Amino acid sequence: MPNPATKDRAMIKGILANCTVTDLARAEEWYTILFGRKPDQRPMPGLLEWHLGRGYGVQVWSEPDRAGNSTIVLDESDLDAQAARLLEVGVAHQGPQLGGGAHILQLADPDGNRVVLAGALVIPLP
Repeated sequence: MPNPATKDRAMIKGILANCTVTDLARAEEWYTILFGRKPDQRPMPGLLEWHLGRGYGVQVWSEPDRAGNSTIVLDESDLDAQAARLLEVGVAHQGPQLGGGAHILQLADPDGNRVVLAGALVIPLP
């Protein structure tokens, strides 16, 4: 007999991570720098979306009462290159660090939301 829980999970076709912010225009500037492009969609007032791949992306909501308490983790294919690019365009950070079995780059948007870029842990050969 099929497991109903498995069937329900199979129905999910994507996910949108969510950050809440106080100033949508300021957030749009920051996330545009992070993703290297303007939002893909503005589905309703107070909401921006970046579609990062088939079935996944990031939403940025104007919700001042909840702003600054979000965390999103994004898998990055070349963490070192992204870290260098972000420094060049003015996004301050402490550089890639070890964390959770991977290299991570911890960022904070203007409201203090945590944005973590995670990359594969590269172990140099002896």
